[in-house]
Amino acid sequence: MGYAIQVGAFSKVENAARLANCLNSDNLDAYYFLYKKGLYKVRFGSFESRELACREAEVLKAMGVIDKFYIVRPEDYPITKKQEYGETYFRDEIVKTAGNFIGIPYQWGGSSAKKGFDCSGLAMAVYRLNGLKLPRTSGEQYKTGTWVSREKLAKGDLIFFDTSGNKRISHVGIYAGQNKFIHAPRTGKTVRTSSLSNQYYKKRYVGARSYL
Repeated sequence: MGYAIQVGAFSKVENAARLANCLNSDNLDAYYFLYKKGLYKVRFGSFESRELACREAEVLKAMGVIDKFYIVRPEDYPITKKQEYGETYFRDEIVKTAGNFIGIPYQWGGSSAKKGFDCSGLAMAVYRLNGLKLPRTSGEQYKTGTWVSREKLAKGDLIFFDTSGNKRISHVGIYAGQNKFIHAPRTGKTVRTSSLSNQYYKKRYVGARSYL
């Protein structure tokens, strides 16, 4: 990830989602996240320089789209600490970030929707918050990264499923260790932890990818 713009301090997730939706209407690739208990923020963009990020933010501020903003530097992301603390640390950070979304309602197209995250939008947001630029859709996510066997799954890997029965990738989750994964299951449900031992997911499991 490059330089990103971070805005807002919302006590209601719906307001954070509304701003993300507005930004995404201008193709700004925005997502919201739990900053700390009871407080949500919105982050968007991946700019090559701080100057470009500031220029975009000032334009949006002048238009009244955003108010105060903060520029997130590439070195602010957990990925930059991987070399110092090791891969295990970074994988734990990915799972920790995903865990912060548990309980948020799911809705298709959720990275730009009012009420929640869809499965691939959740994966994208979690990875980008940690400094890795992940594609938006589950199909695109499956085409990138390195193939991982079921037996060698590690925390933070993405696991993919064919839940539609059409022999294509239609669902993705973030592996959390101990045969568990965090995902946004379907409309009307919240982001949650499920088990790969569950017969539904066991039958529909397609494969996994690592991006580290």
